[in-house]
Amino acid sequence: MSKKNIFIFPGDEIGPEITTEAIKIIDFLNESKMTDIHYEFGDIGGASLDKYNKPITDETLEKARKSDAVLLASVGTPKYDNNTRELKPEHGLLVLRKHLNLYINIRPIFVFNTLSEFSSLKSELINDLDLVIIRELIGDVYFGEPRGFKDVNGDKVGYNTMQYSESEVQRITKFAIDIALKRNKHITSVDKANVLECSQLWRQTVDRIMQGYSNIDLQHMYVDNAAMQIIKNPKQFDVILTPNLFGDILSDAASMLTGSIGLLPSASLSETIGMFEPIHGSAPDIAGKGVVNPIAMILSLAMMFEYTFDRQDLARIIKKSVDDVLESGYFTKDLSQNDYITTNEMGDKILESIKKLC
Repeated sequence: MSKKNIFIFPGDEIGPEITTEAIKIIDFLNESKMTDIHYEFGDIGGASLDKYNKPITDETLEKARKSDAVLLASVGTPKYDNNTRELKPEHGLLVLRKHLNLYINIRPIFVFNTLSEFSSLKSELINDLDLVIIRELIGDVYFGEPRGFKDVNGDKVGYNTMQYSESEVQRITKFAIDIALKRNKHITSVDKANVLECSQLWRQTVDRIMQGYSNIDLQHMYVDNAAMQIIKNPKQFDVILTPNLFGDILSDAASMLTGSIGLLPSASLSETIGMFEPIHGSAPDIAGKGVVNPIAMILSLAMMFEYTFDRQDLARIIKKSVDDVLESGYFTKDLSQNDYITTNEMGDKILESIKKLC
């Protein structure tokens, strides 16, 4: 593997704790000559506000852009909850996604069968569950303009703009097709086309693109029904294609099928770079207590090897190591309130398993 440069954002609250566990693995792989990865740290969110009074700086954005991949832990802290939008920690993440043109978000939803008892659903509904949510990431209501507040006849009004261009829908649909062709050739496209023009364009564009792929089964589903079906019968899905807002909500709901949001990674991709991060938040309530689950961060590292560095061998080793540790009965506090190991201990257990498999 040629030399790779990754830019790491430990971020806020629990972020530095879980970053430490991922770094252990990178250091071991470097020392073992299986990789040649140089990494550099940067600040985002509250960590950047503390130092620079900005949720991310232009210099940091450029360093991230020039790297081969970005690894991010978590963004957000209550300390800045009352800031204006541009000075909230989360705004730094939105700016980063836009700067890197990360329009593809991949959120795998899977269940370790060892943990099926921790799911909110019965085991028979989620055993061997394996679906993936493909979410468009830099369009929709989060980025639409105009937005803001105004006064209408003495009444304060908040407003946002939900919009998509045909080209934005086209490129995310083509990526979902590529994923579906490698899986079970089934796509469920989520929208609200019965009431939203934005969703009508989404559906029309998806239909047009899919005309050239008769070997893929396409299903359209309204977002409210999709939310119900993910709980009622999650194994009916394979690839879920969704706009930004709907995907944000559905992927968090789907995460609870696995037993803990602390288990799931995600990838955000452009044509040239990938950013990899857990889907969970910054969890300020447990920060600094040594109880956070680092597995989502470690699996985000696995996704980096899979999607950016073409090292499926290392991705498989990391995933297998996580599975083996869980099979051995080692859990963090989110999975076992009484008999649990610390963040650091979980990271060490996974690293030990990686060393054996390597």
